[in-house]
Amino acid sequence: MRAVLMAGGSGTRLRPLTCDLPKPMVPILNRPIAEHIINLLKQHNIIEIVATLHYLPDVMREYFHDGSDLGVQITYAVEEDQPLGTAGCVKNIAELLDQTFLVISGDSVTDFDLTAAIEFHHRKQSKATLILTRMPNPIEFGVVITDENQRIRRFLEKPATSEVFSDTVNTGTYILEPEVLEYLPYDQECDFSQDLFPLLLEKDEPMYGFIANNYWCDIGHLDIYREAHYDVLMGKVKLKIPYPERFPGLWVGENTYIDETAQIETPVLIGRNCRIGARAQIEAGTVIGDNVTIGADANIKRPIIWNGAIIGDDAHLRACVIARGARVDRRAHVLEGAVVGSLSSVGEEAQISPGVRVWPSKKIESGATLNINLIWGNTAQRNLFGQRGVQGLANIDITPEFAVKLGAAFGSTLKPGSTVAVSRDQRPISRMVTRSLVAGLMSVGIDIINLDATAIPITRTAIPSLKVAGGIHVRLSPERADYLLIEFLDHKGINITKAKEKKIEGAYFKEDLRRAQIPEIGNVSYTIDLLDIYSISFGKHINPEVLRYSNAKVVIDYVYAVSGAILPQLLAKFGCDAVVLNASLNHTALSVPERENLLDQLGRVVEALRANFGAQVYANGEQFMLVDETGSPIRGEILTSLMVNMVLTSHPRSTVVVPVHTSAAIEQIARRYDAKVIRTKANPTALMEACHRNPNVVLGGSGDMGFIFPQLHPGFDAMFSIAKIIEMLTTQERSLTQVRADLPHVVHRRYTVRCPWTIKGGLMRHLVETHSPENLELIDGVKLINYQDDNWVLILPDAGEPLVHIFANSVDRDWVDTTLREYRNLVHEFVNQSQGMEHPDDV
Repeated sequence: MRAVLMAGGSGTRLRPLTCDLPKPMVPILNRPIAEHIINLLKQHNIIEIVATLHYLPDVMREYFHDGSDLGVQITYAVEEDQPLGTAGCVKNIAELLDQTFLVISGDSVTDFDLTAAIEFHHRKQSKATLILTRMPNPIEFGVVITDENQRIRRFLEKPATSEVFSDTVNTGTYILEPEVLEYLPYDQECDFSQDLFPLLLEKDEPMYGFIANNYWCDIGHLDIYREAHYDVLMGKVKLKIPYPERFPGLWVGENTYIDETAQIETPVLIGRNCRIGARAQIEAGTVIGDNVTIGADANIKRPIIWNGAIIGDDAHLRACVIARGARVDRRAHVLEGAVVGSLSSVGEEAQISPGVRVWPSKKIESGATLNINLIWGNTAQRNLFGQRGVQGLANIDITPEFAVKLGAAFGSTLKPGSTVAVSRDQRPISRMVTRSLVAGLMSVGIDIINLDATAIPITRTAIPSLKVAGGIHVRLSPERADYLLIEFLDHKGINITKAKEKKIEGAYFKEDLRRAQIPEIGNVSYTIDLLDIYSISFGKHINPEVLRYSNAKVVIDYVYAVSGAILPQLLAKFGCDAVVLNASLNHTALSVPERENLLDQLGRVVEALRANFGAQVYANGEQFMLVDETGSPIRGEILTSLMVNMVLTSHPRSTVVVPVHTSAAIEQIARRYDAKVIRTKANPTALMEACHRNPNVVLGGSGDMGFIFPQLHPGFDAMFSIAKIIEMLTTQERSLTQVRADLPHVVHRRYTVRCPWTIKGGLMRHLVETHSPENLELIDGVKLINYQDDNWVLILPDAGEPLVHIFANSVDRDWVDTTLREYRNLVHEFVNQSQGMEHPDDV
């Protein structure tokens, strides 16, 4: 007798376990479900097997080959183009089925008495015998009614609750005569339950039901998958267990080491080549695969752990599934019903919440709490907020569903009935995410003023006058064209503090979200005078007479990131001629090389038009680079020094604010003008807060972040900066080339080294402990200073990547080169000693 093993399923409801594995190859007791079915067939003297395959067919063929290792003969039939259904794929191999044959599913766990069922089939002279079983909740299965002779009289596939007429269900195991296949068409999708069996009933063909009292479980859900393991360990189903029983209820494979202090409560199954660490606690119901390492003090309560997994010291697993080759680092928690897909990693002290699924090859960062399924992105962040705002891959990390929850989390930290201003750049992706944020805010009783598509400097200017509790701005990230950035602003228009970020993260991760009643749902309104608000403020803080007198000509390049540019309109009011380049919206953001090419183009246009200067505006109106009248670019540290020089020339004895890593040229310029320099952490929020908090500040920022004129608004503003440059060049009767020539000569270089997250803190502590306190400055990172010569080196951990940046500053190039080399080697050696690895790659 031949058997047809139905092995084509993709196991959609078992995702993420079946992303790279067909459902019949999912392991039960460390062996594929299909292997247990083959063992059952062999036990009942059925050794000729035809396996029908569709989803990932090579996985099964490479595992079983011809079946000889299991004492059977396997032939494979692959549905190449599209699945043909349960009956269609059997019809396609009809030439192999010339006598009574058995059809059995490859994704169920059972110990059916197949011999008794076959004898029943022959005794009843049945054309089709269905093996049936009793189920208390039959709505997931085909329901069957038989008469007193077990002949099937009624059949309904997956009935609704109101349609249930029996607790006897179809198990997907059939004994059939070849002639029933004549009712089926070739090469068409058809199903036993929906097509063939109703037709056999209609034709009054003899069709019987054999009611089995044995165990049967269709592995249709992750919960059922785990329960099947527990049932096997408790002896409810008789399967072949692939390891010897060391003592009652403990099966252990060969070459497995269990520390004598480990505590194991039976029944438990542990595979081959495993290592169980000291004081590990393993609770009854746990199944551990082959080649698995369990660390010391691990607390293991009824998980299913697949082959090759690594469980760290003091990790806690609770009734979860850890798939092939996954890694759970020390003190991490994976809670009830969670799944960690194959080759994924869960960082130290991270937590996977109950029921959360992590797809294969994902990374959960150390300390992260994951409350939602991780499907498309590569990483679950330790925190929502990074260096500035919330950012991630557009429509992969930052999705509509993510944004709804994020909006609700932000709104839950505000008083009910508060108002929030929401704005965005002009990209369709930003519109989509903004609408999702608005929905989340409304759901927790927050009203919205929708500022629609506008530059973020305009949003910051408008927020104080709108008297809102805060704001949100959504745009493409200035750093990465495939990233989206969501920034949260307070009632002054400044990016919110770290403390407020933590509150939003707490509401998000703990799902501590307020739910408004229908009358309390937020409303949305729109403002129509937004440009007027900005224009009035702009005019108040610029000298219009100087601009008109300047008769300036500037060239502005918008790098295809904006349509409807505002600055030329504002400058035109004051008699300035602004030539605009590339002021249309390209749906694909430009790469850095493409932007560099446009900068070269801008330089040529400035020369050709004999303009005063050119400016390339980007980052949604926050940042810019300059091109002087000769076409030479001005950016980075030179741009910072140039802006400080011009502003302090106009406002001596005032204060400027720059980030900690900015060149010491700023101090040299400040000394010329009897001015004060305040250095802040290297993040935008710190700069904004310092500019707002300290009196007498006339400029803040840097060439890499943008510039703040705090009298206008508290954020970076490229548009106002350009207008101020025109004003200052006119009043000082200088060109950009002349200003540049007046800047002090300082050598300022940067070097980046890879440094794992887990080592950064130890590295900073080592630097503090090994250097004299009087030469240390700990504003951000560790800065080692020689005050006399303006020589310093700064070791600054990156806020978002496993990197450390080394900055060196001096008037002496040799000192800079030597110092960079010295501290690069120091960081390398510390990382190597901490990790026991070769030199990490430099960046």
